[in-house]
Amino acid sequence: MRQYGAMALPIEQYALLGDTHSAALVGANGSIDWLCLPRFDSPAVFAALLGDEEHGCWRLAPAGEVISVSRRYRGPTMILETEFATASGRVRVTDFMPPRDRRIDLRRRVEGLDGEVEMAMLLVIRFGYGEVLPWVRRVEVDGEPAITATAGPDAVCFRGDVLPQRADHQHRCSFAVRAGDTLDFSLTWYDSHQRPPRPQPLEPALARTESFWSRWAGRCRYSGRYADAVIRSTLTLKALTYHPTGGIVAAPTTSLPEQLGGARNWDYRYCWLRDAALTLRALLATGHREEARRWRDWLLRAVAGDPADLQILYGVAGERRIGEWVAEWLPGYQGAAPVRIGNAAHRQYQADVYGEVLGALHHARLAGIAEDGFSWPLQKALLGQLEQTWDQPDNGIWEVRGPQRHFTHSRVMVWVALDCAIRAVEDFGLPGPAERWRALRKKVHDEVCEAGFDSDRGAFTQYYGGRSLDASLLQMPHLGFLPGDDPRVVGTVEAIERELREGPLVYRYSTGAEHDGQTVDGLPPGEGAFLACGFWLVRAYALIGRRDDARSLFEELLELANDVGLYAEEHDPAADRMTGNFPQAFSHLALLSAADSLEGAGLGG
Repeated sequence: MRQYGAMALPIEQYALLGDTHSAALVGANGSIDWLCLPRFDSPAVFAALLGDEEHGCWRLAPAGEVISVSRRYRGPTMILETEFATASGRVRVTDFMPPRDRRIDLRRRVEGLDGEVEMAMLLVIRFGYGEVLPWVRRVEVDGEPAITATAGPDAVCFRGDVLPQRADHQHRCSFAVRAGDTLDFSLTWYDSHQRPPRPQPLEPALARTESFWSRWAGRCRYSGRYADAVIRSTLTLKALTYHPTGGIVAAPTTSLPEQLGGARNWDYRYCWLRDAALTLRALLATGHREEARRWRDWLLRAVAGDPADLQILYGVAGERRIGEWVAEWLPGYQGAAPVRIGNAAHRQYQADVYGEVLGALHHARLAGIAEDGFSWPLQKALLGQLEQTWDQPDNGIWEVRGPQRHFTHSRVMVWVALDCAIRAVEDFGLPGPAERWRALRKKVHDEVCEAGFDSDRGAFTQYYGGRSLDASLLQMPHLGFLPGDDPRVVGTVEAIERELREGPLVYRYSTGAEHDGQTVDGLPPGEGAFLACGFWLVRAYALIGRRDDARSLFEELLELANDVGLYAEEHDPAADRMTGNFPQAFSHLALLSAADSLEGAGLGG
């Protein structure tokens, strides 16, 4: 097996660690190449994922040639076990982040399994996404030797059974591990104006971590044939949850490119309203009611205020200002620049978020989650704003940076918002102008069927007056806009199948489509296939009666997960590589919804 170099690995060779506040990515080569502390959206301590080892990493692996690597999560947990086989023996590295309880820890254990293996450790600590070189000292902390690194507000304390030696702003060491040996290591973040936290043995932290995840996963109600994929997806969603507020980030990473070597690089460490309804339904249906309630509460707090100020994404605590800038010192993942921090899409107008918000809150009502005192008045205020702006062009679900248009999916979601409001009045007795909403709902429905449908193609199109397709329209029957047996729905599914599907993969839309001399999204053409769209096609097949095709496609998509069951945002069929930010909540949410469509287990949105 080849020795990995200093550059980042293929995206699919990473696994996720998390403590419900932040997350780390650890590669199959034993290198932790991405870690933001203390929050998901904090500056990275390890940023080698977007450059090389000089931008920060912690590698722990055999020093010599590795014959094979195998990885797995320990049961239904976020504890990762990686076994390295060499010519002289085998070792296991166990990595985990204990659920946050005042301490902010990353823990690693090396165990000798067979023979004797020479291990090598490289520790490169950088703050500020690899830009800030900290002041590093070898000290005694509570009577134990340790390494501390400090810069500005940030500090970390490294402890271990072996401490690496400093050389050229890095720390390195090697040590032998024999069968039966166990060596433990930890990296603890703390505010630099405070003293380092006291040392804590690994064993109780490991036991607490295993118990936390196992108990949480044990509440999952799904028991069908796809249990492994469903449970791993729910665990991933939990790991992407910011516990203090209940917000769920779209991904723990920034700027992993949608096109290898390209510029479609975005920061996804924030909470999208686009995911709201899918997330709430998935959590409720899998038995995680408390997480669903906390997500609903985060949603209400985030959107509270002037309805005219509604954004499409917010920070994990509901922050509204998420300015976008470029970390120019980072070369990008395998050379894909720029590296963006923040996301300018928060300033876009995206009409579909009204449907996502109203749909999520409607599902909460259906599940018996009590309305907050301001919940329904807030929803009515949002509807009042929507009544004024629903017919304006927008940036669409894919947040295009090209010209605004009358996107068909956006109009369908306007219909969803009105439909949920009407049902709130009719089914739950909440006060509201139902007659006015019914009239507008019909107007929107009629407009979509007239302006968004191409009778020559027999399919709904991406935007009014265009001819290009959009995989988001696969959701129309699931949203209740039209029944699955409607010829227009069937025609749309079949057209997307012909033009956007490649093997098990489905592209969002054609990035090369032209309109008035510009690409649809205002960016250079080319990207991977969007994995959620493949799962949407599974659900659409099931709803139009093609259940055998649905199951076959679903099982093909399951084969595209990496070795520990994780999905990125996209997949490049030519390179057979994952692309985009990783792991992606939207991909796992779509998997849950597809599993529901096949087995009717009530999972997803």
